[in-house]
Amino acid sequence: MMADLFTIPSVILITGALIIPLLARTLRLIFAALLPLAGLISVWNLDQPIANNWLGLDVIIMQATKVGVLFATIFLILTFFGIIFSWVGIKKYELTGALLCSAGAVGVCLCGDFISLFIFWELMAISSCLIIFSGDSLKSMQAGMRYINLHILGGVILLAGIIGLHIETGNIALRMLHTETWYTWLILSGFLLNAGAPPFSAWVSDAYPEASPWGTVFLSAYTTKTAVFALWVVFPGTFILIPIGIYMIFYGIIYALLENDIRRILTYSIINQVGFMIAAIGIGTELALNGSVAHASAHIIYKGLLLMSAGSVLYVTHKRKCTDLGGLYKGMRTTMICALIGAISISAVPFTSGYISKELITQSSQDLQLMLVWLAFITGSAGVFLHAGIKYPWFVFFQDKLDKSESTTDAPANMRIAMIAFSIICILLGVYPDLLYSALPYELNFSPYTFDHTIPHMQLLIASGIAFFIMLPLMKRTLTISLDFDWFYRKFGANLYSQTLRACRNCGQVLRIWSTNSLSRVLANLNHLHGEKGMFNRIAATNIYAVITLLLLVAYLALFYS
Repeated sequence: MMADLFTIPSVILITGALIIPLLARTLRLIFAALLPLAGLISVWNLDQPIANNWLGLDVIIMQATKVGVLFATIFLILTFFGIIFSWVGIKKYELTGALLCSAGAVGVCLCGDFISLFIFWELMAISSCLIIFSGDSLKSMQAGMRYINLHILGGVILLAGIIGLHIETGNIALRMLHTETWYTWLILSGFLLNAGAPPFSAWVSDAYPEASPWGTVFLSAYTTKTAVFALWVVFPGTFILIPIGIYMIFYGIIYALLENDIRRILTYSIINQVGFMIAAIGIGTELALNGSVAHASAHIIYKGLLLMSAGSVLYVTHKRKCTDLGGLYKGMRTTMICALIGAISISAVPFTSGYISKELITQSSQDLQLMLVWLAFITGSAGVFLHAGIKYPWFVFFQDKLDKSESTTDAPANMRIAMIAFSIICILLGVYPDLLYSALPYELNFSPYTFDHTIPHMQLLIASGIAFFIMLPLMKRTLTISLDFDWFYRKFGANLYSQTLRACRNCGQVLRIWSTNSLSRVLANLNHLHGEKGMFNRIAATNIYAVITLLLLVAYLALFYS
């Protein structure tokens, strides 16, 4: 059993992550880059499940499924290129956190029961905080604390659901469930919180942008996409996921269009893209489920690419707001080209990875004649092109720069290598879609490059582009703050807590004064009765009571012996 453990990809990553802080910098980075490659070899050579009996429960630590292997492969590819991208400045404990988070994500994808899933789930939450805290700023510390508090809540909800499942059924195997019982609703809620679903969508854009330029790249991949994987396995065809997904699509678009911070624009876009995946899971057909997996896989790559470009801009200019940036196409040409490839990929431009995956989702709604859902997907695709496809690259690289005398150089070579690699993957998957389609869990006979698919989609994108430039004066951002549901626990909740604490202190002070006064009155009364001059301490009164007591005793004896 011990020998089998070290063939598990997650165990390889965890063991290596714990060794990382002990190594010198160059050796540490080389060793860290080799770990996801070792993990990939392990993933591709999985054969028999590894199970064990723990506290009377049959725990399946690892099992290889087609969808699990695909997710694990994409996670490890991002981990490898994320380490390459972060070579110039990542801290050792941040690198440890990234590897542990990757281990948790891979573990969730390869586990076979809810207990193992929960353990890896919480490993992701803890290690993600380590990455956020490594941002080394007051905002990153505060964001990390909010992140861990919210994910502790989600973990407790998920654990309560798993305990209920075990009590009611005695079966903790990871399998499809129906939302017919209280515990399945709790499990669904725990998954959705990690996916960034309402009402707690704001944690994504609150926490991720406060990490380091490379920390955000790692964070963008794991938590929300493992939640998509869990929903795909446990709740396919659950109708409630369709409206939740559509809400996330438009929520992400609206807030991204309002946002001024470039990394917050892209993290709002994460919620938007996860919305497509969740809605497809809710549709539940084989085509829709294939589309959800394909879109998650493509999204990990192109979103990583976009956040790498934003991280490169932040690393070079030390600026992160649209109002402070512009004109970078002159000095950061490689970064600009890679950012454009990421932008057209997320916008689902033909011959990119985003196109071949999103067409599966759109077609699945059309096949079932879910016209409102189809319309939401089409409108959402146009909105994605507005905020991530045009707004982000335009304001960062092409708008007139306020300080024209300021010159910039491109990102370091390691950053450019990682971005170029991801750009190649985005184009390669778009040109040869069967590379991705053949790895999907269900057999697929679908061609995205037909007249009915390509021409209407291009017309939609062109119309969106024209609308952007017509409305360009309205798109210019100012230094504003967009209120979200997190106001209720960041501001209102904090104020309520402080007011409640102040009220409790005031009540305690009043109670203390009242009890002190009451005790003083009691002591004064006792002193009045039993003190040196008290009525019960007077000699005459004492003699009288002694005589009365003696007379009563004599009377009692007389009656007793009579």
